[in-house]
Amino acid sequence: MERAASVISSLLGGGGGSGAQAATVKSVLVYPIKSCRGISVPQAPITATGFRWDRQWMLVNSKGRACTQRVEPKLALVEVQMPPEAFAEDWHPTPDDHMVIRAPGMEPLKVPLSVECATISDVSVWEWTGAAYDEGAEAAEWFSTFLGCPTRLVRFNEDSETRLTDPDYARGYKTMFSDGFPYLIVSQGSLDALNEILKEPIPINRFRPNILVEGCHPYAEDMWKSVKINKLTFQGVKLCGRCKVPTINQDTGIPSPTEPTETLQTYRSGEVLLRSHKNKRQVYFGQNAVCKESLSANGEGRIVKVGDPV
Repeated sequence: MERAASVISSLLGGGGGSGAQAATVKSVLVYPIKSCRGISVPQAPITATGFRWDRQWMLVNSKGRACTQRVEPKLALVEVQMPPEAFAEDWHPTPDDHMVIRAPGMEPLKVPLSVECATISDVSVWEWTGAAYDEGAEAAEWFSTFLGCPTRLVRFNEDSETRLTDPDYARGYKTMFSDGFPYLIVSQGSLDALNEILKEPIPINRFRPNILVEGCHPYAEDMWKSVKINKLTFQGVKLCGRCKVPTINQDTGIPSPTEPTETLQTYRSGEVLLRSHKNKRQVYFGQNAVCKESLSANGEGRIVKVGDPV
């Protein structure tokens, strides 16, 4: 029994003995524009839909469908900058505050954070369709020029729209333009274990987590059904099935034909991990999660910080 307790404790981050160091949050990452580069921040407040600003914007094509790196890998080159104070718990933007967007060969684009916009209907991402704020002609021209096809920048309309997570995994939770769930948790140990096998190591930005944890065993997050971070309860709800995005070099926007997917298929596929699932070739890396406190009214101290114990 003691051995079992020690093993479980080590998987969760502790060593099982007195004075053992718990796992901690190594990085907090927010992706304001879906499929564009993320921002590593010292802290991020919890909202009803995920970290503040996370996937609040999205690019859509001429038919209103989400435009992502799956089709436009060049989006990996688009950098997003928010005001540093934007991640303070009680900060509210003024008309003078902007999100600044940069990309190779393009002049910086400034998008106001507190200006009323017109809405457009029939914006869709996966199974969801609704209305969104249109960030206007200048932003549309900027992205259309960069990508070489008609593209508009839209913002999730929280006043009129709700996008629920899959009730089979997380009933009653909400998200904005993320693929399906408000948080993705990955451990540094998992990345290190993968890099030991790969011929060419890759950085964590290939997997686009929101919370990177260090100090636990590889793939410990697979079993994290409930974890506390700074008194907040995160519930692991679904292993993250990976698409082609991890094969895209986030520094160059150039995809690899096979890696890391080919290596992950040898030990992280549905055939190995989830034999009851139909898609045996699907690979998994990281744990999708929700935050229990996001269901309640706003309260103080709902922030995840780098260094927080897990």
